[in-house]
Amino acid sequence: MALYSCECGKESKEIGKATIVNRGGKWVCKEAECSCGKYMDSEPEEGIPTLRRTEPSLSKNRDKLWAGAKEKLIGERGINESFD
Repeated sequence: MALYSCECGKESKEIGKATIVNRGGKWVCKEAECSCGKYMDSEPEEGIPTLRRTEPSLSKNRDKLWAGAKEKLIGERGINESFD
Protein backbone atom coordinates (compact mmCIF):
# COMPACT_ATOMS: atom_id res chain seq x y z
CA MET A 1 0.00 0.00 0.00
CA ALA A 2 1.18 3.48 -0.78
CA LEU A 3 0.47 6.66 1.12
CA TYR A 4 -0.55 9.49 -1.20
CA SER A 5 -0.53 13.08 0.08
CA CYS A 6 -1.49 16.35 -1.61
CA GLU A 7 0.68 19.46 -1.94
CA CYS A 8 -2.05 21.57 -0.30
CA GLY A 9 -1.83 19.46 2.88
CA LYS A 10 -5.59 18.89 3.17
CA GLU A 11 -5.82 15.20 2.40
CA SER A 12 -3.84 11.98 2.42
CA LYS A 13 -4.98 8.53 1.31
CA GLU A 14 -3.58 5.04 1.59
CA ILE A 15 -4.19 3.20 -1.68
CA GLY A 16 -3.58 -0.52 -2.17
CA LYS A 17 -4.37 -0.93 -5.86
CA ALA A 18 -3.47 2.11 -7.94
CA THR A 19 -4.50 2.70 -11.54
CA ILE A 20 -1.85 4.78 -13.30
CA VAL A 21 -3.14 7.07 -16.09
CA ASN A 22 -1.66 9.89 -18.17
CA ARG A 23 -3.38 13.19 -17.34
CA GLY A 24 -2.04 16.42 -18.81
CA GLY A 25 1.27 14.86 -19.84
CA LYS A 26 1.96 13.50 -16.35
CA TRP A 27 1.52 9.96 -15.03
CA VAL A 28 -0.73 10.01 -11.96
CA CYS A 29 -2.80 7.63 -9.83
CA LYS A 30 -6.44 7.89 -10.88
CA GLU A 31 -7.74 7.16 -7.37
CA ALA A 32 -5.53 9.82 -5.72
CA GLU A 33 -7.38 12.98 -6.74
CA CYS A 34 -7.61 15.60 -3.98
CA SER A 35 -10.68 17.72 -3.27
CA CYS A 36 -8.67 20.76 -4.43
CA GLY A 37 -8.50 19.25 -7.95
CA LYS A 38 -4.82 18.28 -7.95
CA TYR A 39 -3.50 14.72 -7.96
CA MET A 40 -1.71 13.51 -4.85
CA ASP A 41 1.83 12.21 -4.99
CA SER A 42 3.49 9.39 -3.07
CA GLU A 43 7.01 8.56 -2.05
CA PRO A 44 8.29 5.20 -3.28
CA GLU A 45 8.54 2.57 -0.60
CA GLU A 46 10.47 -0.68 -1.01
CA GLY A 47 11.21 -2.28 -4.35
CA ILE A 48 9.52 -2.01 -7.70
CA PRO A 49 6.00 -3.31 -8.30
CA THR A 50 5.68 -6.33 -10.54
CA LEU A 51 3.43 -6.43 -13.56
CA ARG A 52 1.78 -9.70 -14.52
CA ARG A 53 0.87 -10.19 -18.15
CA THR A 54 -1.91 -12.72 -18.63
CA GLU A 55 -2.26 -12.96 -22.39
CA PRO A 56 -2.66 -16.58 -23.56
CA SER A 57 0.09 -16.08 -26.16
CA LEU A 58 2.65 -15.66 -23.37
CA SER A 59 1.99 -19.01 -21.71
CA LYS A 60 4.42 -21.92 -21.69
CA ASN A 61 1.90 -24.07 -23.61
CA ARG A 62 3.21 -22.73 -26.93
CA ASP A 63 6.03 -25.29 -26.91
CA LYS A 64 3.57 -28.15 -26.47
CA LEU A 65 1.41 -26.88 -29.31
CA TRP A 66 4.40 -26.68 -31.66
CA ALA A 67 5.52 -30.23 -30.79
CA GLY A 68 2.03 -31.59 -31.52
CA ALA A 69 1.75 -29.72 -34.81
CA LYS A 70 5.23 -30.83 -35.89
CA GLU A 71 4.37 -34.49 -35.23
CA LYS A 72 1.14 -34.20 -37.23
CA LEU A 73 2.92 -32.55 -40.18
CA ILE A 74 5.95 -34.80 -40.52
CA GLY A 75 4.56 -38.01 -38.99
CA GLU A 76 6.33 -40.45 -36.71
CA ARG A 77 9.21 -41.29 -39.04
CA GLY A 78 10.79 -37.83 -39.10
CA ILE A 79 12.02 -35.70 -42.00
CA ASN A 80 15.35 -37.31 -42.85
CA GLU A 81 14.26 -40.96 -42.82
CA SER A 82 13.53 -42.81 -46.02
CA PHE A 83 10.11 -44.15 -47.09
CA ASP A 84 11.29 -47.80 -47.14
